[in-house]
Amino acid sequence: MPAEAEPDLPPGLTGALAEYLSHIAIERGLSDHTVAAYRRDLTRYVSFLADRGLSSLAEVTSGVVAEFAAALSDGADGGRPLAASSAARTVTAVRGWHRFALAEGDVEADVAARVRPPAQGRRLPKAISVVEVEALIAAAAAAEPPVGLRDRALIEVLYGTGARISEAVGLTADDVDVAGAAVRLFGKGRKERIVPLGGPAADAISAYVVRGRPALASAGRGTPALFLNTLGRPLSRQSAWGVLRTAGERAGLSVDHLSPHTLRHSFATHLMAGGADVRVVQELLGHASVTTTQIYTQVTIQSLREVYATSHPRAL
Repeated sequence: MPAEAEPDLPPGLTGALAEYLSHIAIERGLSDHTVAAYRRDLTRYVSFLADRGLSSLAEVTSGVVAEFAAALSDGADGGRPLAASSAARTVTAVRGWHRFALAEGDVEADVAARVRPPAQGRRLPKAISVVEVEALIAAAAAAEPPVGLRDRALIEVLYGTGARISEAVGLTADDVDVAGAAVRLFGKGRKERIVPLGGPAADAISAYVVRGRPALASAGRGTPALFLNTLGRPLSRQSAWGVLRTAGERAGLSVDHLSPHTLRHSFATHLMAGGADVRVVQELLGHASVTTTQIYTQVTIQSLREVYATSHPRAL
């Protein structure tokens, strides 16, 4: 997916950026959403380099990269100040581009290798309780069919498998094995994983496939997508988000922080609280590194501290 050329930017940089974006889209198989984020972040970097009179990556020094990384948090480069997480993502994109340029022989050294993203505050994931999850599912199921059947199945899948919203709306009917109690999910980079399917989720999918999906599909022209909108087309991520918020409002939950990712966090948090091994949770979530998953152990430790503080006579 090539970047669109900017008339005021050096062609040596925009051309190199186009090659890198094509690489991550085609060879690495990153999603359109991820490639768009890389394009946005790296176009800001290209503008920064151009402002300093640089016309190719071969002219960039480690000091220039470090200066750009520092400018992200306060907008000293003229761009919007970024939160630590967004700045870290941008620096990661810059490092990836320089690493690619070295591998391609376009530069003699990777000047970005030692530049680190700004430190991020470690935030615990937000999760809702099991009771709130059940209320959410019941509220979704209360909608008139076939929409209610679809919404219940969608939320059951999100919570029952820990799927990302893009993975859930990307499901086809062939990806779900109700009899075998499993679902096939395609994560980042189209990496495939098989996740067990609980009884409630399997029942919800069966009811939707038999009594709900055919009614929705009749309005469209045929698609293998599992979850459909009322026009018979694949349900979008935005529409899936709306399903969750509507169900949350009906259930009387605070929807300000309710999102599909909330259910993914809740899935992992409840597994860890139930004694699941962190490496099992890692596989279920599709995390490349167990380090990413270990944040959920902090949730469990926090709950243990709360119980200790209220229960042990020597806690205070």
